Amino acid sequence: MTNVRAILVGTLAAMLLTVGFTVASSAGNGPGLDDEALVGAWRSRVQFTSGAFATVKDLELMYAFNAGGTMTESSNYDGSPPVPPAYGVWRRVQAGQYEARYSFYVSRPPQAFEDIARGGGWSPAGIGVIVEKIALAADGRTYTSTLRVDIFDQAGKLVESGSEAFGRGSRMDFKSRSP
Repeated sequence: MTNVRAILVGTLAAMLLTVGFTVASSAGNGPGLDDEALVGAWRSRVQFTSGAFATVKDLELMYAFNAGGTMTESSNYDGSPPVPPAYGVWRRVQAGQYEARYSFYVSRPPQAFEDIARGGGWSPAGIGVIVEKIALAADGRTYTSTLRVDIFDQAGKLVESGSEAFGRGSRMDFKSRSP
């Protein structure tokens, strides 16, 4: 009976140690392995290699990735032409890999300057859809990404497809000394 009890106690202790190590090791997984590792504010430099934006050499994007999978993006070109920020969703694809899909409104310039004086201005012209694939670095502080943009007119007809870009992002926080 003593031997059976010793075996049971030993087996139980081994099982508890195994569970403890499993919980401790999963709790220690840093950013990149966690579903929410992308949550926070980010800044990225983006360079298009094709499409209408390929001539832009200083494009920067700022993101807010929210817990639960929603996001907002704004660029240093939101005022030229005037467009609001982009809104969208993001998800974890696998450890350290994410996908974001977000949309922005496209605007059309006024026909003449006088249109602005009469209360007109930049009118709606369609919507752009960006799909970005993000690879988070192991330290959770930087990422690289590829982007693809499709532009649709107001009727939903595809007018430009396949603009592609690459990006390099860094987490914004109180530790950063750069802007």
